[in-house]
Amino acid sequence: MLATLKQTAELVEFFRKEGREISYKKGEFIIRPGESPPGIFYIYQGLVKAYDITKYGEENLLIIRKDHEIFPLIWAITGQERSVIYEALAPTVVWQVSREQFLEYMQGHAETLAPLLDMTIEMYRLHGERILNLEYRSVRERIISFLLTMSRRFGRTDESGTFIGVPLRHQDVASSINASRETASRELAAMERKGLIKSEQSYITILDMDALRSHLHR
Repeated sequence: MLATLKQTAELVEFFRKEGREISYKKGEFIIRPGESPPGIFYIYQGLVKAYDITKYGEENLLIIRKDHEIFPLIWAITGQERSVIYEALAPTVVWQVSREQFLEYMQGHAETLAPLLDMTIEMYRLHGERILNLEYRSVRERIISFLLTMSRRFGRTDESGTFIGVPLRHQDVASSINASRETASRELAAMERKGLIKSEQSYITILDMDALRSHLHR
């Protein structure tokens, strides 16, 4: 990481002091379909799902944002809009500033560009992992690769396994690996029968990490 703790703290303090605090319930839209972003958001607490709608009317999961991340970062810097929907995946608290406030602050505080660059690199890395995931030929391998990525980002490990702390519907998994929901559901069920994972109310726990990894072959 390029940013120091001081630089990151200064950026957070800008959002805390200048931003408007808004709370969202699970399932509430933060940026609605077809809506221009009303500002730049810093996630103080919670989870935010970014997705779009395909021409077939299905949700296509793009990324899940977590505590201490900023969105929509590309629009914040370039002003270029995309038809991306942002929805709270859990009770979420954000601090919102206008794009004008954000750019003015960045121009006057060059030292806080470092934490933004860290966030941008992390976003680039995550999207790169998603592209590499598609190199796997089988749906099962792509699902396993996806679950391993999610476990690194959201996983909590104890004696029972690694719990992925974000809800993942079968449609979310399917859209992330370029598969149909039916095929993804079949493969997830097969992995559950083999004792590799456990799924309860859209939350997945990896029960045997080594066995899961052993199914990946390049």
